[in-house]
Amino acid sequence: METIKPIKISSTKSNTSEKLTSAEIGKLWATYLGNSMSKCILSYYLQHVEDEDIKTLLENALKLSVEFMKTTEDIFKKENFPIPKGFSDEDVNLGAPRLFEDEYYVHYLKYAAKAGMSIYNVAVPLVHRKDVKEFFIYCMDSTMALIEQINDILMNKGLIIKPPIIPVPDKVEFVHQDFLNGFFGHVRPLHALEIAHLYDNIENNVTSKALIMAFSQVVKSEKIRKLFIVGKEMTHKHIEQYMEKLHNENLPSPSFLDHLVTTSTFSPFSDKLMLFHKIDMFSMKIRAFGNSAAVNGRHDMGVLYAKSLLKISSFVEDAAKILIENGWMEQPPYAVNRDKIASEK
Repeated sequence: METIKPIKISSTKSNTSEKLTSAEIGKLWATYLGNSMSKCILSYYLQHVEDEDIKTLLENALKLSVEFMKTTEDIFKKENFPIPKGFSDEDVNLGAPRLFEDEYYVHYLKYAAKAGMSIYNVAVPLVHRKDVKEFFIYCMDSTMALIEQINDILMNKGLIIKPPIIPVPDKVEFVHQDFLNGFFGHVRPLHALEIAHLYDNIENNVTSKALIMAFSQVVKSEKIRKLFIVGKEMTHKHIEQYMEKLHNENLPSPSFLDHLVTTSTFSPFSDKLMLFHKIDMFSMKIRAFGNSAAVNGRHDMGVLYAKSLLKISSFVEDAAKILIENGWMEQPPYAVNRDKIASEK
């Protein structure tokens, strides 16, 4: 395959002496926070894993998290940018009993890798400084390589089914006026993109449900426990709704992972880390629903995603309020408050 033709432009605008833009600061900040959390979680997983292939996978993921943090920190130091607090050894108890079976670690890694990719692939078109762009391209390439390893293990160990098979069209066709129907009249079968996103949402949500169920078992704060139980029940309902859409078309779907959570009630993580993690995971669902709605054509599917979006947004807001109440939410970098400067003069 031929590469695209190069364009030679003599310019020195993109260099490491440029100030970081808001996009570069924001994405680097989010990358550091997310990977500092991943470092804690993966370090704990490695204390109990027995399967050698899964252990290697976890080691590879941990190595990437540490590397991404180090590179981000180096860029921040060059800019005299305060290193985010993120998460540290204070937020993980490596001596805690096993909370998950080995199989869960693979599903979790796929979810976490998708979350990372959602940061990196949005960052690449927005960043301009050469060192930052090269870093995010490296993050993308490395995470894609990890996802390939994850999928190989999932398939080779029989831990997951592939997305549903549908017939190859025998000719090009154009849609009719009933294409958007979902409640009344003739309702067409789901098309390939709708099926793909239903599968992806189920895959994400069964992993998310198992995690929030585990967190609800071990969290110390009763207020956060109640919120986690609400999140677990909501996620379960969403999974059943998405599965029903596929099953109505006689298509298979990923299965629940609840059985991969042990009965341990001893927490390996701080309440702060667990609450932040669920905000992060539910925020990823919001992005996933946006992607799903963008390719959807049926009215019933659009309503389903809209309702899911409203409920998940409400959960994220409630969780964020608890983070703020406890002084756990770090302030993201923000623009200059010109009104405040003027009022203080």
